[in-house]
Amino acid sequence: MAGEPKYLSGGLLVLFTIAIATANLMEVLDITIANVSLPTIAGFLGVSSNQGTWIITSYAVSNAITVPLTGWMATRFGQARVFTTALALFTMASLLCGFATSFQELLTFRVIQGSVAGLMVPLSQALLMNNYPPEKRGMALAIWGMTIMIAPIAGPILGGWITDNFHWSWIFLINVPVGIAATLITWNLLKGRETPTQKVPVDSIGAALLVLWVGALQIMLDKGNELDWFDSPFIVTLGVIAAIGFIVFLIWELLEEHPIVDLSLIWQYRNFRMGALALCLGYSIFFSSLVILPLWLQTQINYTSQWAGFVLAPAGVLALIVSPIVGRTMQGRDLRWYATFAFIVFATTSFWRARFTSEADFATLVLPQILQGIGIATFFAPLITINMSGIPPARIANASGLQNFLRMMAGSFGTSLAVTLWDHRAALHRTQLMDHLNNASQPMLSYTQQLQGTGMSPDAARAQIDRVLTVQSYTLATNDLFWLGGCLLLLLIFVIWQTRPPFTGAPGAH
Repeated sequence: MAGEPKYLSGGLLVLFTIAIATANLMEVLDITIANVSLPTIAGFLGVSSNQGTWIITSYAVSNAITVPLTGWMATRFGQARVFTTALALFTMASLLCGFATSFQELLTFRVIQGSVAGLMVPLSQALLMNNYPPEKRGMALAIWGMTIMIAPIAGPILGGWITDNFHWSWIFLINVPVGIAATLITWNLLKGRETPTQKVPVDSIGAALLVLWVGALQIMLDKGNELDWFDSPFIVTLGVIAAIGFIVFLIWELLEEHPIVDLSLIWQYRNFRMGALALCLGYSIFFSSLVILPLWLQTQINYTSQWAGFVLAPAGVLALIVSPIVGRTMQGRDLRWYATFAFIVFATTSFWRARFTSEADFATLVLPQILQGIGIATFFAPLITINMSGIPPARIANASGLQNFLRMMAGSFGTSLAVTLWDHRAALHRTQLMDHLNNASQPMLSYTQQLQGTGMSPDAARAQIDRVLTVQSYTLATNDLFWLGGCLLLLLIFVIWQTRPPFTGAPGAH
């Protein structure tokens, strides 16, 4: 539109930020909000708990497939148009999910919801960067990163509270008023600020290969631990499809003149390459901790899903307070120091949790979360700014889509690997404990006699001993994973120092 200022400012900028942030929060929230409600939803729709997990898997798979398509969609139709259309469709799909009367209906609507959601996260990042003045982009990315990190923490708490106090459908229906408001605001503010479009050819073969290998990989990662990984023919088949599909996809995209995914960003821009590596691995370890810690609390320490969520919540609260401060202070500074601080904080909290025992009280569990909130605030915004430095505005959507795709894949890999290692380490620790506590050992005899002295039958005493062994085995396995996570986080400091300033939006920083 003629005479339109290049960047938003004042009240319009605040309104735009709120709309984009809430839309992004809503999308990321839907990844985890349904997790704690699965037994309720499965029971209501008359399916088994194992079938019910497809409510999560269907969203994750369709989401992962469309994220890397963001750059092509934005180039072809414009960032604002694609984002607002995706947001409107996400809102409609949420409404349909809430009114679903069968498992098949819910699954279909979740696929639609996940598909359009995959476009929203990278475009929300690109739109913030393109509509904020350069000197305020640190603040914009701090707000964006805050939604990415807080939503996985808030999801289980909110989902559990809604399911316990209302009908499960409200975990989807709460999106509707938020989605309608965010759609109207973003479209009215951005309809005169559309990015340039270009009628690039459709890389249909690349898109088909992407759907094939990403879909197979995501289902394999989601179902692998449940089906005992490669002991299952289904998982083996998915692994072969994913591996072959990925290799063919990679070769095709490297040779294609107009690829559906712009892989050239990885080798053309050093900061994108090294920064994305640090971001993805750091996020993978962080997200894995959000799975392992509540899993340990709920399966071994008898925490409810809501109380496990309350343990995680302080990190989100402190991140909410500190993030704006970080955003205001980033301009003109060496952002590698911010990222270094984040990794040190994450590593410290990881080593702290590695000392947890099965007797840890609520305060002991919460304290590391408070410290981690500071790390969250200094993690996303500096790393994304480093990653995007030197990338021309026309390629921001492509870079954002690729970066978010890599982050999501790293999160899926990390979570699957962490849960598998957790089970394997627990089995190893149980074997080692049993070697020291056989039926003839004095500690075992003394403990058995003590339990029987309280009135327990021999069978009840053995069951109690078995339960204690299980709890201690999984506690030691949890400690192992946090020790490993802490060490890996410290190694990532070396990776982030391979990037090169200046960390600005000006082209040329490779």
